[in-house]
Amino acid sequence: MIRFSYDQVKDQPRQCQQMVQQVIGRWLGDELDQTALSFLEKEVLRLAIRKGEPITPGEVQKYMGHSDKPIKKVLSQLVEKGWLVPASGTSRIRSYRVGDRVKNPL
Repeated sequence: MIRFSYDQVKDQPRQCQQMVQQVIGRWLGDELDQTALSFLEKEVLRLAIRKGEPITPGEVQKYMGHSDKPIKKVLSQLVEKGWLVPASGTSRIRSYRVGDRVKNPL
């Protein structure tokens, strides 16, 4: 929890924004090594975090505008890296959720 007084927000809004950005950076920065992920992987991970519940390959396909094959490849890569985990299914995974490696910012 970050606390700001009304006067701080009113008189120094930029300083308050910077404080929030620093806290978020420390909170997510170490866990989510952005350099290890491709652009598609980052976008899929952002979608999963934003949604806050399991995502399906169809949802990702619709969101990204890509065909089935590259989306399934990206999802499997994210599972291998530990960013996503299967939420349903064992031999045929039907949905994915954010893995324990990612601290949920919500």
